Amino acid sequence: DNSSRFGKYMDINFDFKGDPIGGHINNFLLEKSRVVDQQAGERNFHSFYILLEGGPPQLLQKLKLTNAIQNYRYLSSAESRGRSGAKKGNSDYQRLISALKTLNFSETSVNTVWSVLAAILHLGNIKFVANDDESTSLSDPGQLKTIAQLLEVTDMELKDALTGRVIAASGEVLRKVHKLKEAEFGLDAFAKALYDRLFTWIVGQVNAAIDPVSTQAYVPHSTVIGVLDIYGFEIFKNNSFEQFCINYCNEKLQQLFIELVLKQQQEEYEREGIQWEHVSYFDNMEICNLIDKSHTGIIAIMDEACLNVGKVTDNILLEEMNKKLVGNKRFSSRRLDPMNKLLAHSEDFLIKHYAGDVVYTITGFIEKNRDTLFQDFKRLLWNSRNETLRKMWPEGSEHISKTTKRPQTAGTLFKNSMLALMKTLQSKEPYYVRCVKPNDAKSPVLFDQKLVEHQVNYLGLLENVRVRRAGFAFRMEYWRFLKRYKMISSRTWPNFREGTDQQGVKALLADKGLLDDVSFGITKIFIRSPSTLFKLEQYRMSVIPGIVIFLQKLLRGTLARRHYKRLRAVRLIWSKYRKYKMRSYIVALNKTFRNVRHMKDYGASLVWPQPPKALVATAQKFQAVYWRWRGYQVIKRIPPEDRDMVRRKIRAYDLLAGQRRDWGVARRWYGDYLSQDRSDPMFASALAEVRAKDGGNNVVFSCQVLKLNRFSKTNERLFIMSETSFYKVDPRKGKIMRSEKISDVMSVSCGAGSHQLVVLHMKDKKDLLFCLVGQHAEDRVGELVALI
Repeated sequence: DNSSRFGKYMDINFDFKGDPIGGHINNFLLEKSRVVDQQAGERNFHSFYILLEGGPPQLLQKLKLTNAIQNYRYLSSAESRGRSGAKKGNSDYQRLISALKTLNFSETSVNTVWSVLAAILHLGNIKFVANDDESTSLSDPGQLKTIAQLLEVTDMELKDALTGRVIAASGEVLRKVHKLKEAEFGLDAFAKALYDRLFTWIVGQVNAAIDPVSTQAYVPHSTVIGVLDIYGFEIFKNNSFEQFCINYCNEKLQQLFIELVLKQQQEEYEREGIQWEHVSYFDNMEICNLIDKSHTGIIAIMDEACLNVGKVTDNILLEEMNKKLVGNKRFSSRRLDPMNKLLAHSEDFLIKHYAGDVVYTITGFIEKNRDTLFQDFKRLLWNSRNETLRKMWPEGSEHISKTTKRPQTAGTLFKNSMLALMKTLQSKEPYYVRCVKPNDAKSPVLFDQKLVEHQVNYLGLLENVRVRRAGFAFRMEYWRFLKRYKMISSRTWPNFREGTDQQGVKALLADKGLLDDVSFGITKIFIRSPSTLFKLEQYRMSVIPGIVIFLQKLLRGTLARRHYKRLRAVRLIWSKYRKYKMRSYIVALNKTFRNVRHMKDYGASLVWPQPPKALVATAQKFQAVYWRWRGYQVIKRIPPEDRDMVRRKIRAYDLLAGQRRDWGVARRWYGDYLSQDRSDPMFASALAEVRAKDGGNNVVFSCQVLKLNRFSKTNERLFIMSETSFYKVDPRKGKIMRSEKISDVMSVSCGAGSHQLVVLHMKDKKDLLFCLVGQHAEDRVGELVALI
């Protein structure tokens, strides 16, 4: 596929990690003549094919385009010459749209790009018709309307710009109509300018998106690598103004290559006092002077011809070049060399470039150097309703009556851009990537030896190799060399303190036995063969792992010590803070419970201070101590003989509080009520029998009850309970009717009302159901439940 057809110098910015963070692009000499005409075997710019072959149908319909490339004059010339190219369909279009979105192109900007490209294609299909009055008109007004819609201008303004132009002189404004040739020339110039302005605007938009100065990625003093990707030397069957500029660019680059690589290298040997064998090389300074020297160079001669008043043709320009360059051995024409049959009379001239002889056709040099674009087209697009298009044509804002200054010629502009590029490149440390073309058939399997030998010859690769072989493969300042390789010798590691850097380098190389292959300059060490440098690198790489491990050990030790100190500091701070919180809590406790001994409830109503998290368990212990103290304060006021009763009431409260309305808490509990109420012999004999049977245990509860049987009949009985058993006694006979172990009682049930019905659920399922009977209807259920 054809190349990008423009030169570019790119600055790529890197941060301290070596990651790219942005860049900037400078473009040189877009081959805009390709828009209207292409060399044999070449195509137009890729963007047209991407739009026609990959654009969606609705977009093409909006732009009034079709997929048929042969329908457009600016593209059909390449197709007719058999250079159709591979069709990639929608894939290139989708990749392009994705790239534009990545670079922050708005939808409006993308639509403007497609509109301008479509307008260029439609411009190529415009045909002019010569009128009888030598003016011109358009054969298809519908085509004019389509272009006006795409450029967002009026039909009449576009028609006037294509068929005539306005001339301002001495404050007067005149309109001159175009003849057929002038109209066709203006049309092609307009199409080329449209593409050139669009391309320059796109480069500016890309720079705005990637320039680190205008984004968050900017890093002061960042590393910059410049990449120059520019045209190679061109020799075609028909070489015109574009090939002349491209080959001039290559001459300047070759001159820079000679100065930086060959000439400077030999001068460096002399400056450092190094003995070496001088190598002769071709210096193309005289070719560069032939082209760009002031007043006498070809570019100066063309500019002078373009500035002359009157009709200046390409033939007149060639004659002027013959006169002024007659003694230059690098320039030739048929008039200066009549025996050279390769040169046509009054048409061709020859320049003996460093890469070979190139014959240029003078036709078109004047117009291409002038790069004429009528001011009418600039005003037309400045008045467009499309804001993006207006920004591309700022000079169109000048008043129609203003006499505009003659712009610089294309040759001068390109010469100035080359001088600026050379100045930039001279400030860099260059590394060259030479591209060698293996064949002219663009085949991956053919290798044309003569073509390759020719390229190797004119690229100066042989001279470069000879200089390298005659000189030294490597050189470096003493201090930098010692800093890089000092670790390979015990005499220079970790620091050389026995003399200068040069003495340190000699000691290092003597220690490794490498003095035979080096030379010592005034400020630099020179190494002749690459094998010596490889040995030094191998020595260095063998000790680097040990140094790295040593540095890692030191760093890890430092980090561990820092971590340990932080832990100690944290622990100290934490312990001090914990003690402070503990003291604060104890002080708060002391303040809260200071007079608790003299309070009626001994501090039960006081709110405990909130303890810190570290003292939650301790605070619970404090609370337990407090409640034991308070309980002791309450209990010590109770007589000793009543404390057992109080314990039983507390137990009854735990069991019955909130479940039974009254359980006898307000009265005194005696336990053995029958001993107080009964004095008859029957009870005494029954009590004696109980004590005999129970082993002499004390009676802890006795009461008269009404026993209920399964037939819902009641009988009076006596209920006597000792420490281990309870008994049901017949009060009339004084005999024990039933005895059970208290341990066999599984549970006790009682009502929630005022009745004293009690059920003892036994282990053997023989439950005992009775109702307690007391004097004055006193409730004894709570006392019985607590005792059980």
